Amino acid sequence: MFLAIKEIKREKLRYGLIILMIFLISYLIFILSALATGLASENTQALESWNAQKVVLNKNANVSMSQSILTKSDLKKDALTKDEALVGQIPVVVKNSKRPQISAQFIGIKKEQFIYHDQELIAGRRAKKNYEVTVDQAFKTKGYRLGDKLALNGSTKKYRIIGFVKNAKINIAPIIYGTLQSWKKLRQGMPTLQAAAIVSRNPDYNYNYQNCKTYPINQFIKKLPGYTAQNMTFELMIGFLYVISLIIIAVFLYILTMQKLHNYAVMRAQGIPSSTLVKATISQALILVLAGLIIGLIATMITVKVLPPAVPISFTPQIILTGTIGLLVTAIIGSLIPVRSILKVDPAQAIGE
Repeated sequence: MFLAIKEIKREKLRYGLIILMIFLISYLIFILSALATGLASENTQALESWNAQKVVLNKNANVSMSQSILTKSDLKKDALTKDEALVGQIPVVVKNSKRPQISAQFIGIKKEQFIYHDQELIAGRRAKKNYEVTVDQAFKTKGYRLGDKLALNGSTKKYRIIGFVKNAKINIAPIIYGTLQSWKKLRQGMPTLQAAAIVSRNPDYNYNYQNCKTYPINQFIKKLPGYTAQNMTFELMIGFLYVISLIIIAVFLYILTMQKLHNYAVMRAQGIPSSTLVKATISQALILVLAGLIIGLIATMITVKVLPPAVPISFTPQIILTGTIGLLVTAIIGSLIPVRSILKVDPAQAIGE
């Protein structure tokens, strides 16, 4: 450690450039990880707030709630408890003459069931009538206010906002909570229509009567449009950044090691064991990565603070821990590459040169 710190102090510019590269890579890793987490959360915020464990859909709906239809005959033998709720979902375009147009998801629910009562309101109250709705807080940031009237998919009848709900998004779209009766009117065309899905908080719940099929929540989430592809894209980019950081650390340390072979030869001739030189190289890599990581963390925190609320970014302790451990492991692996050159140093030959 002493040798590593002494050398870094002596070659400030050289090692400063390495720290700069590590900072940029760590900053990108943290930002991309936070964006990936934020976007994934916006796909599943509503499901998490419902504490959903199982979802019952029409077996021909390709595990999509918005395409699912459950009729009276499908639900003939359902035995709903306090842990189950009937849900309807349909994409809508929200229009108001004084506000911006928004694409949203209308979720129809029943007042007697848990989803209605579990809404986390930040303003207003829960909907009680067919043409009253509560909406995600994203509507508030877009300028909508309590009492505003909305036209959904060009409907002639207006829906009035009477409450704003925290963390109510699905498929990265804000949710409008209304009644199941309102959902049926928006869906149109099926007098026997009852719901799109049954959502259960009970992990052991199963209902597979007629056209119904029960899916675990993880399977349902993976089928959300774009969810899996989006996560895989971010994971691939972050993985490449780790590989790039490994290459940068290995190349820089290898070049520096080759330039210092004569110094290592002298140290070996003086009786300093190879293990001490190897430890110094690994310590040097860890110090450089830690310095870059700390700067990257500070820069990421500042960035998260100044970004507008509309940006779906979530910088969690798990991201900090995973990114830090990942880069430190990368530093250790990268520092092992020039170790072979250190171990092969011939003191007599190197001094003779």
